[in-house]
Amino acid sequence: MEYTNSQIRDLIAEHIHNSDDRKMLQLRLIDGMTFEAIGFEMGMTTKTVRLRIHKGEEILFKHIPG
Repeated sequence: MEYTNSQIRDLIAEHIHNSDDRKMLQLRLIDGMTFEAIGFEMGMTTKTVRLRIHKGEEILFKHIPG
């Protein structure tokens, strides 16, 4: 099943409590930005962005019916 950007945004808002993590996930999953671009925009290393996005995705995937 594919989700709309609106549905993805709602899932992020409901299950991701840290505002920076919410922003990073939206930039990655909805806007399609690279880890490098997100890191530049957020003032973080690419490695930090990658780790935080992967952790956020794990949380989201637990709440998506399979």
